[in-house]
Amino acid sequence: MSTHAVDIHAHDDGHGHHQKETFITKYIFSQDHKMIAKQYLITGTLMGIIGVMMSLMFRIQIAWPEEPNILFEALLGKWAPGGVMDADMYLALVTIHGTIMVFFVLTAGLSGTFSNLLIPYQIGARDMASGFINMLSYWIFFVSCIIMMGSLFLEAGPAAAGWTIYPPLSALPMAQPGSGWGMTLWLISMALFIAQSLLGSLNYIVTVINMRTKGMSMTRLPLTVWAFFVTAIIGVVSFPVLLSAALLLIMDRSFGTSFFLSDIFIQGEVLHYQGGSPVLFEHLFWFLGHPEVYIVILPAMGLVSEILATNSRKPIFGYRAMVASILAIAFLSTIVWGHHMFVSGMNPFLGSVFTFTTLLIAIPSAVKAFNWITTIWKGNIQMNPAMLFAIGFVSTFITGGLTGIIVGDSALDINVHDTYFVIAHFHLVMGISAIYGMFAGIYHWYPKMFGRMMNKNLGYIHFWITAISAYGVFFPMHFIGMAGLPRRYYTNSAFPLFDDLTDVNIVITVFALIGGAIQLVYLYNFFVSIFYGKKATQNPWRSTTLEWTTPVEHIHGNWPGEIPHVYRWSYDYSKPGHDDDFVPQNVPLKEGEEEMQH
Repeated sequence: MSTHAVDIHAHDDGHGHHQKETFITKYIFSQDHKMIAKQYLITGTLMGIIGVMMSLMFRIQIAWPEEPNILFEALLGKWAPGGVMDADMYLALVTIHGTIMVFFVLTAGLSGTFSNLLIPYQIGARDMASGFINMLSYWIFFVSCIIMMGSLFLEAGPAAAGWTIYPPLSALPMAQPGSGWGMTLWLISMALFIAQSLLGSLNYIVTVINMRTKGMSMTRLPLTVWAFFVTAIIGVVSFPVLLSAALLLIMDRSFGTSFFLSDIFIQGEVLHYQGGSPVLFEHLFWFLGHPEVYIVILPAMGLVSEILATNSRKPIFGYRAMVASILAIAFLSTIVWGHHMFVSGMNPFLGSVFTFTTLLIAIPSAVKAFNWITTIWKGNIQMNPAMLFAIGFVSTFITGGLTGIIVGDSALDINVHDTYFVIAHFHLVMGISAIYGMFAGIYHWYPKMFGRMMNKNLGYIHFWITAISAYGVFFPMHFIGMAGLPRRYYTNSAFPLFDDLTDVNIVITVFALIGGAIQLVYLYNFFVSIFYGKKATQNPWRSTTLEWTTPVEHIHGNWPGEIPHVYRWSYDYSKPGHDDDFVPQNVPLKEGEEEMQH
């Protein structure tokens, strides 16, 4: 049976199915990639709201320690006696904030939303390879979110070992209040999260390899699809390692093994654990933890490449170099994890090896940055909110990346390790950059998701205040980090050395509160536009990729009738000899016209 026959067959099935859709099969247990993308996006948005609220609470605590706060008393109850936050609760908030943002917002919000939405659309497929597995992966993700949130309501409190959950805090249930049931629920939630990630990733890989439409060779794929494809491969390689670490940790906690524990004293009493090593856990955790940074940032890079080319009205500069740099980043990301462990007593020679591989990854990252800048250069730039966030992404990626040279060098890192300098570095390069990529993608593909446009002026306000606040929060952190202020301390009032830094912490917190508040404008714009936004035209950004050839109203199977064939690469903007400044991929080459070399 030819693939074309399979497509038509799937399409017919789809139409048969389309007539009998109920509310539950359409909106809840949907197997349609477009609906699953929306489910991931809205769930990720809700988790993001919780994660940001947590960060605002612990920022208020650092800026004004020991001061009673009505908000704390109302939200934290017994964890804030008299309105003053408990030290254990502070660490728990930091832990859950980090977990939510890294895994549930950035990984699921970017990969889950945009891989689902764009892979079938941009390669010319009716849907994902397996709609059922796609639906299953979303619902496992949803259950994982519920369990993580449920841990907030436990008597002893949620997990409180930092989002990296290093033993012994995470391995000994009696270590502190958050080491009990809260930690167990954290581990169960993460095991489910990893399962859904693997299911989703396998689905994305199979779809890209097997379901491309006629003429869609790998070198004609948009950079978005390349980014999602390679991200899925990194996920399949590295996520199982974290699963093994979580399972060994569960055995240490509940079954008396000692993989990660050795020679531990509690109140003068020797525990019976021997022979394990907490450093083994660090290796297992960071073998996922560092590729995770690229699992988060690569999809954002793909989205930004697409948006910059579309809104500069120019072909992307150096397409093949961009694909090669995505592959190089994927490979190098799996051999740099040791730079998180320079202060763990690592052999200095091994430290120098990890320093070398870490600095090496700057090369493909720089290729991408220069190519983005060259794409914009002399372009006919359309400054819509998506374009602003894409340019913001390039800015924060470069500024955050520069400090990576310091924390990636073993000799320099020892001075700033576990200070606010590291927080500033990874929040800019991974947190803020990835969130900018996500916002850019939402503003750009919103008409494709919901058939309506978001309000442009609210988008401008959202971008500018977010951008100023983000730098206002993370730029000063570099300086208090270099002054030696340690991370995860709920108050620094015990150290007269840090008294001079109190005012800087207040400034950071004020910017954080402004940045948090302006997200309400975005949320208003997002949810109100679903119902009242201006109706979208079929191709509002005059873009070349295949998703804009589908009708505005979603139909099961994406295209009515036959799937379009592809005749050219994804970035035919401003091509001489054509009336429009863009030529969609499904337009055949004119006589004598050559496909653009890339």
